[in-house]
Amino acid sequence: MQVALAISLVFFGCCTNVVFLELLIKEDPGSGNLITFAQFLLISLEGFIFTSKFGTVKPRIGIKDYMILVVMFFLTSVCNNYAFDFNIPMPLHMIFRAGSLMANMIMGIIILKKQYVFSKYLSVFMITLGIIICTIVSGQEVKSTQKVTENSIPATPMETFFWWTLGISLLTIALFISARMGLYQEVLYKKYGKHPQEALYYTHLLPLPFFLTLAPNIWHHTLIAINSDPIAILGILIPKNILYLIGNIITQYMCISSVFILTTECTSLTVTLVVTLRKFISLLFSIVYFQNSFSTYHYIGTALVFIGTIIFTEVLPKLRESLQSPQEIKKIK
Repeated sequence: MQVALAISLVFFGCCTNVVFLELLIKEDPGSGNLITFAQFLLISLEGFIFTSKFGTVKPRIGIKDYMILVVMFFLTSVCNNYAFDFNIPMPLHMIFRAGSLMANMIMGIIILKKQYVFSKYLSVFMITLGIIICTIVSGQEVKSTQKVTENSIPATPMETFFWWTLGISLLTIALFISARMGLYQEVLYKKYGKHPQEALYYTHLLPLPFFLTLAPNIWHHTLIAINSDPIAILGILIPKNILYLIGNIITQYMCISSVFILTTECTSLTVTLVVTLRKFISLLFSIVYFQNSFSTYHYIGTALVFIGTIIFTEVLPKLRESLQSPQEIKKIK
């Protein structure tokens, strides 16, 4: 029952989180830092109460070790959310982030000198090709995500493309920093053991002072959210951007905590299947509901990314093996 509930919450929480994120970005493309800060603050408060027991529980992993992880996590989160301010549409953003396996493999080869079987290289080639196709096609039809007001001057096509290339650069940087962070987590877990709830808490708590450097930007977009058009909820008028922000941070926590339950209660196969399907559904919903531009080439690139992900994680062979009886497995072996 707990596993079924966790899977349901992953689909509901993570998919709904993407919806609230896209609603926010469409209203205020530059609100990425505000969204990141709000998410970090909520998860830090929850961790302070339930994980550290109001600061009475000492961390099992040293704070100095956490700081390296924290810097990488902070940069990844800010780059990913800030990219929306540079003409990056939501579908391309999701496809790019699905390339984390590719970045992990490249970093593993360079840093840990890992070697992989042919199927892994094939899958990474497919993922890379898919991302390249989607990026090239999106680059040919770049649109400004900035809201045009009476006093604003519309951006020229060259300016729009220039900012788009910066957005792509941010996503690429975030992708490889995230991959390096994953390798560093492996090192920490081997040294200290796995403590995912503690890591979740400290990776969100320790970066909070870093947001002081972004305070003017966060405050500016907070005012935009407060002054957005109101929506009546139970007779109370609430600015719609504030409502979207609350929905985003609550569903973000729901998504993260549900994935944590899955990692402790299920096999990696189940987690991989659920997360991959969730990303695919979120992408389709974004295309259909928000009517985002998506050509045949986008579908080809997306298919390559998700098929490559399935090949890399060996979902189909493991699923087939899990469905076989012990006697059949013995015969095969």
